[in-house]
Amino acid sequence: MEPSDYPLSEVPETDRKGLLSTSVLLLGFTFFTATMWAGGTLGKAFSFSELMLVIMLGNLLLGIYAAALAYIACKSGLNSVLMGRFCFGEIGSKLSDFILGFTQIGWYAWGTATVSTVLVKTTGLPASFETPLMIGFGMAFCITAMIGYRGLDWLSRLAVPSMMLFILISLYTGMVDIGGFGGLMMQSPTESLSWAAAVTMIIGTFVSGGTQATNWSRFAKAPKIAVIATLAAFFFGNGLMVLTGALGTMIYQQADIVDVMIAQGFVVLAVLMLLMNIWTTQDNTIYNFAVAGCNLLRTDKRRLVTVVGAATGTVLAVGGMYNLLIPFLILLGTFIPPIGGVIIADFCFNHKGSYPKLATQRLPAFNWLGLAAYGIGSLAAYSSPILPPVIGVLVAAISYTVLLRLPLAHSSLDTVKS
Repeated sequence: MEPSDYPLSEVPETDRKGLLSTSVLLLGFTFFTATMWAGGTLGKAFSFSELMLVIMLGNLLLGIYAAALAYIACKSGLNSVLMGRFCFGEIGSKLSDFILGFTQIGWYAWGTATVSTVLVKTTGLPASFETPLMIGFGMAFCITAMIGYRGLDWLSRLAVPSMMLFILISLYTGMVDIGGFGGLMMQSPTESLSWAAAVTMIIGTFVSGGTQATNWSRFAKAPKIAVIATLAAFFFGNGLMVLTGALGTMIYQQADIVDVMIAQGFVVLAVLMLLMNIWTTQDNTIYNFAVAGCNLLRTDKRRLVTVVGAATGTVLAVGGMYNLLIPFLILLGTFIPPIGGVIIADFCFNHKGSYPKLATQRLPAFNWLGLAAYGIGSLAAYSSPILPPVIGVLVAAISYTVLLRLPLAHSSLDTVKS
């Protein structure tokens, strides 16, 4: 594999990966602390039986969305930002590059701040250690991302099985402490939350990641592998994180698995869980930023862009980015899903299920049909009182499909395909 991981071109068949590699890497990406915190909110608002239904519905919708993009990515060898050139244009695609890249920098800042803050609290280190730890972790997390797919794969193969074992130990201990399923069924909600808000929260926790998971699903050897691995990560993996946070709140009034494990007496395992949980998402996150940044700047210097992104995220972490998590999640759930909706519609109805080779295309500066559809989808998501992420994807996809049928669309599409 070339060192750049093909940030500006299709992944060739010679560098495609199997189910194990793709699944483990994507699972490592979705094992994330912030998702547990969202689960903690659900654990306060639903009975156990309702909780399970909400988690299954929310993660099924998230998984279907991510799997649809994974299928396209594998067939084409392209990631979402490269697909964006077809549906938004050469310059127009820079909008999606910026939105996707900015969100990843935000998550990187939040993760860097969180691991430092929690580690200080867990180990009893002086508070003055937080800033040096943020700087150290901020630059360390990007090392595996700089290596590329191989680095992410290696770390995930080590961390994912370990985290699964730690979670199972903690869940088993929690079930014993509460008296089994009988004890869980007796828990009553202490807060109220609508189903629509709960599902939106679940989708919002990782819809940005689902949109950019194409960075790895495009490496899959076959579309079937890409779809299975993505569903495993976003339905099972993300669902497990939500469930873990919810059960932690119901049993110990703590959503984070690290806090729960400390309460259970597993201090060493808690520290290991913290580091692996954050690192396997952080390196994927900054890798996502680098890929979007390479497309934005039209450069193949992915490693340099990775370091610049990590440094920027570290500065934001030191500046207190982790305090902005909730509005950040709302922003993600509104303005990112329509990007995927336009990509899916463009692939299916404009390119009939097969992109031409990117290097052979003379694309227009702006594909106004795609940009208009994205704007309509974003407005619909922002205005919708129910399920904004789902509404955003559907309205963007439908709008683009309708715009394709307009007579004035044909001259624009002829330029796109020339």
